[in-house]
Amino acid sequence: MNRTATSKLSLDDFLSLPESDDRYELVNGELKPKVSPKFKHSKTQGRLYRLLDDWCEQQQIGQVLPEWGVVLQRSGNDWVPVPDLTYVSYQRLSPEWDEDAPCPVLPELVIEIISPGQSFGELTEKAEDYLNAEIDRVWVVDPQAQSVTIFRKDRGFETLRNDQLINDSLLPELELRVAYLFSKPGQGGQ
Repeated sequence: MNRTATSKLSLDDFLSLPESDDRYELVNGELKPKVSPKFKHSKTQGRLYRLLDDWCEQQQIGQVLPEWGVVLQRSGNDWVPVPDLTYVSYQRLSPEWDEDAPCPVLPELVIEIISPGQSFGELTEKAEDYLNAEIDRVWVVDPQAQSVTIFRKDRGFETLRNDQLINDSLLPELELRVAYLFSKPGQGGQ
């Protein structure tokens, strides 16, 4: 995808770009390449997706999707981030909705997993941008530190590690042990 440094993309221009193997986010009218995941990132994303997708199937109250663009506003500009995982309830998006488009509503939860070359500070800033855009919850998952930091609107954040449980009113009846996200196959349960 070749673009000159001075040309700014509108939201419509961005949304009409042809699909490619490269993944981009729209930030301040510019294409920002999404960091290519490595093993730990991909493994963590896959495990989280399976756990949350299974929970969604059991509860029948929402859905979780990987790498789904969300149309938001950031500092008065169109912003289309592509979270590693996005959870949206059926209260906000009907289970019958089936368009091939970015998420048309504000999801309740976005999850960002730190990749090599990214810092916790960068993703903390991104979490604040998500919260300012009215996302209810942001999880920043750090495979190296084996931690999950949960950001909530008007309530700050908390970092969970090891045997601490993630249990969140957004995801009723889900109890997820942080250590399980990073364990090797055959080690520990949820």
